[in-house]
Amino acid sequence: MRIDLHTHSTASDGTDTPAELVRNAAAAGLDVVALTDHDSVRGHAEAIAALPDGLTLVTGAELSCRIDGIGLHMLAYLFDPDEPELARERELVRDDRVPRARGMVAKLQELGVPVEWEQVARIAGDGSVGRPHIASALVELGVVKTVSDAFTPDWLANGGRAYVEKHELDPFDAIRLVKAAGGVTVFAHPGAAKRGETVPESAIASLAAAGLDGIEVDHMDHDEPTRARMRALAADLGLLPTGSSDYHGSRKTVRLGEFTTDPEIYGEITRRATGAFPVPGAGGSVRS
Repeated sequence: MRIDLHTHSTASDGTDTPAELVRNAAAAGLDVVALTDHDSVRGHAEAIAALPDGLTLVTGAELSCRIDGIGLHMLAYLFDPDEPELARERELVRDDRVPRARGMVAKLQELGVPVEWEQVARIAGDGSVGRPHIASALVELGVVKTVSDAFTPDWLANGGRAYVEKHELDPFDAIRLVKAAGGVTVFAHPGAAKRGETVPESAIASLAAAGLDGIEVDHMDHDEPTRARMRALAADLGLLPTGSSDYHGSRKTVRLGEFTTDPEIYGEITRRATGAFPVPGAGGSVRS
């Protein structure tokens, strides 16, 4: 089985619609794909309706969190999307996205970048506006060559010149809320140092003690030494090591299925989940 547990659609900051994403996942030879838009489950219904034969969909979200001033992302899988407390927190984060993005546009203008809010809003479309949309605007303007080039201290990286903080969950609260909603939590790209300051391993150990299920090991922003270190840390802490593309469509160069999760790890994730279950297309498999 080929399993990719981290992708984004136009419901947040990807360029594929949810329907296009699942069709492209099937075309890429995936057996299982997770749709994990930022703080949103809005794309799930469309993805399920378009699910091709032989592909299984894992519903999820990528939750925005912060600990000791350091931003981190928490992948949440197979939770009950209607659980009220978790839904309320997701809404608070989403509601803060527009004023935050406007603040970053204002900072960029102060730095002499001729970006306009209307340009960013056009790029975001119906998605939850975020830094990748602003980064795409910088690419359009020729300020940077690629979206990834915008995520540096000069521009949009955590603590960068144009960075603006937003409402974010405490990761211990995120773990508690996701578990209360029957879901499973995985710390996304914990060693992605090029994105900014990373959470120390001591904090990851505390999150593991609080019920964190896994950490994303194989990811485009982890070099080989980082992957080895994260894999060893997962083993030491009893965490599930996952692998995923973090696919954003044409906004990033990574391909669907470029990094994948071991079927046994996927099976354990599904066994732990009680809030929702993987959705099989005809011929798909609910459990690995």
